[in-house]
Formats: sequence, C-alpha cells, structure tokens
Amino acid sequence: MNSDRPKGIVTDPQKAHLVRLKDLDPTLLFDVRYATTNNFVGEVLYDCDEVYMVEDAAKRLVRANQRLNLLGLRLKIYDGYRPWSVQKRLWDKYPDSPYVANPKYGSKHNRGCAVDLTLVDADGNELEMPTGYDNFTERAHFSFLGSSPEASANHFILAKVMMAEGFKPIRSEWWHFDAPNWQDYPVLDVDICQM
Repeated sequence: MNSDRPKGIVTDPQKAHLVRLKDLDPTLLFDVRYATTNNFVGEVLYDCDEVYMVEDAAKRLVRANQRLNLLGLRLKIYDGYRPWSVQKRLWDKYPDSPYVANPKYGSKHNRGCAVDLTLVDADGNELEMPTGYDNFTERAHFSFLGSSPEASANHFILAKVMMAEGFKPIRSEWWHFDAPNWQDYPVLDVDICQM
C-alpha cells in the first residue's frame, strides 16, 4: 500500500495543520457518516466523529454558516478531512467509480479542503434537498432540474452561500464543495482520532 501513496504525503499529526470545526463555531451541526455504518459502503471508516479542515477552508465555512444563521438556518457537516488510507479503502471497494476519487494523486478531502454538508433549520432539522447524502444518481448532480421547488430552493441557498465564500461545487454531488487553493496543500494520511 505504501508504494501507492502520492509523493509528499504527510503522516505526522503535528504537520497536518488542520483545525477542528467544532472549536470554531458552536452552531455547526455534525453527522459524521463515515464514523457510522450509515454511509454508502455500510462500514465504519472513522474511529471518531470529529471533522477537521485546513484553517482557511474552515474559516470560510464558518463565515458561510454565519450568513445562514441570519436566515435562521445552519450547516450540518457530514465529512471534511478524510485520511488518504480511507480514500484508498473506498477506491479498493469501488474502483473506477465516477463517485470515488482515485487515491493515486489524493483527493481534495485528503487535503482537508473539501466538505460534504447540508442545510438544517434552527432546531437542527434537515431541509429538503434533491437527494439524501451519498446518493450516487443523476438526481444528486449539482445541476439536476427535476427536484421539488422546495428542494431546489434549499439547494440554491446552500450553493449561493458556499460559493460566496469561495467554495466550488462539483458536478456529481450537490452536498460537496471544494475550498479554493486546494492544490497548495499536501495529501494527508493522519488518523482523525490522533489530531
């Protein structure tokens, strides 16, 4: 497995330079699906339910959440930084899938520069979206036009707020956003529980 790792991969927790989202904004809600079996592989992939990101991305996310707070909404986070070894496990289970990034070069999640999330109301109830999380069908595509008016409106709010903070959506998943300058950060393979 080590020979498959990208060059320059960081494995030292002290050199990862990630921040825990929970420490930055108490109004963020978390449902770390890969710390449970409630995910598309049906396996626990993380031993703890913490979410980390690089500092710049985390600050952008907090600002997006603060914008939503003004509307009586907030963000619910499903995933952020993902260790490279977890990405490799996903790829080994679903090789060549258009929905799983090839670990050969590392993903944006592996750099702490991607986040999977949704909108919730002030009480933490999820708002209707085009699909549930990790739904790998055409309905989950960012530009899908067949959603209900309510799901479309909620998706628009989420996208507008995230993009206002510099995040970019991806074509295949309405819930996934990439932080700017992700290419400036190394691929990481540090256990989330060791941070």
